[in-house]
Amino acid sequence: QVQLVESGGGLVQAGGSLRLSCAASGRTFNSYGMGWFRQAPGKEREFVAAINGGGYFKRHVESMKGRFTISRDNAKNTAYLQMNSLKPEDTAVYYCAAGTYSSSIGDYHYWGQGTQVTVSS
Repeated sequence: QVQLVESGGGLVQAGGSLRLSCAASGRTFNSYGMGWFRQAPGKEREFVAAINGGGYFKRHVESMKGRFTISRDNAKNTAYLQMNSLKPEDTAVYYCAAGTYSSSIGDYHYWGQGTQVTVSS
């Protein structure tokens, strides 16, 4: 069992930056791929980025590549999502998830409660 707690969301102006954190419980954190997803009002949850257990392989949505960067610190049982050059369309609830390194929602078995990111224009 893995419990995930996100933090770092908030209100930011367009062009600003935020770093989301996802703290995980348990002693097997490095055996899980970690993913970040987001869900805007009225829209389906969508993939943002993923990183494998060892942190060697990463995937980012092409449209966000260069602005968003996923990373992890296995010694701290924490995954991160650095978000730069934020746009109003990035406004959403951001979720971290643990499971198989993948861009598919169904491959992740554990989810955090989400953290709200609001970007004002």
